[in-house]
Amino acid sequence: MTTSHLVDWTAQQYLGVEDEILLARHNLHESGQFDDENLIRMFDTHPEVDFGINTMSTSNAEFAWREGDRNGVSSEKLLELIHRGHLWVNLRNVLSHHDEVRQAIHSIYDELESNKPKFHARDRSANLLISSPGAIVYYHLDVPVNMLWHIRGHKRVWVYPPFDTHFAPQDVVERICAAEMVEDAPFEPSYDDFAQIFDVEPGQLLTWPQLTPHRVENLGRGLCVSLSTEHVNARAGRRINVHLANQFLRRTFGLPCRSIAVEGAMAHLKQSLIRGVRKYRKLRKQEVPKENEYPASFYVDPDSPTGYTLIEGSPAPKSPEQQREEAERPLSCV
Repeated sequence: MTTSHLVDWTAQQYLGVEDEILLARHNLHESGQFDDENLIRMFDTHPEVDFGINTMSTSNAEFAWREGDRNGVSSEKLLELIHRGHLWVNLRNVLSHHDEVRQAIHSIYDELESNKPKFHARDRSANLLISSPGAIVYYHLDVPVNMLWHIRGHKRVWVYPPFDTHFAPQDVVERICAAEMVEDAPFEPSYDDFAQIFDVEPGQLLTWPQLTPHRVENLGRGLCVSLSTEHVNARAGRRINVHLANQFLRRTFGLPCRSIAVEGAMAHLKQSLIRGVRKYRKLRKQEVPKENEYPASFYVDPDSPTGYTLIEGSPAPKSPEQQREEAERPLSCV
């Protein structure tokens, strides 16, 4: 019998997955899989193509998310720099590269599927996030359904009202779904007045409905480790397709399509429409907008107190506002 990683969950908590902002307990932090020794082993074996290194400013008010170059630094030294510097490492697609993590995450999802009627999680994926004390993640929203399984350190997470266009304007959500913008969204400090704030500890899960805006700050009590899992199912896929169809119908025909309902005949018609548009584009071999990626602008530097040095002449990161302005230029939709 598989050991459960979910601790003292109630029937109401199972029902809350995907549908509400939920704080619950797990025991992944007790497995020993994410201690320093195992993190170094994972650094050693994780493929470079899925190894992300980032840094950022020290305040959500100043956007400066940067991609970095590992610069040949050893795994032991890199972990030391994360402990004392200002770095954020993302081991992407850990289910493809680390058997013990894959087994744990599939066990969790299987248990969720067994305890929530009609819940299905396909296209399961997970990223392992290892970040410095004081590191932050800017205001953003995730396109798949996202769940944060916290393992080491302490994080403060602001979660904003789901499906509210005041906090995530519809054109921004549509452009993120269409990969015309990355997941960062324009932020106003006044949004914090409406956020639910969680000080997340090891052994806690925090999750929210799909496309819910949120931001994160490490509380400076040591290195932070979290697993961020994502999944898609029929409703989640339809939600994305509804946003894409609304964008397509407004841009192409000027129709005032703004309903984001994911149930009912109209939602299914919108999904069929956007699937047809995709097939048409594929037949025409037409280019679609590419994700607005951040170029590498720093390298890991053991001699720097922050653990990195900026690359001379590298471009400044584009803020969400700049990305939004660039995405507003006219685009061909067929």
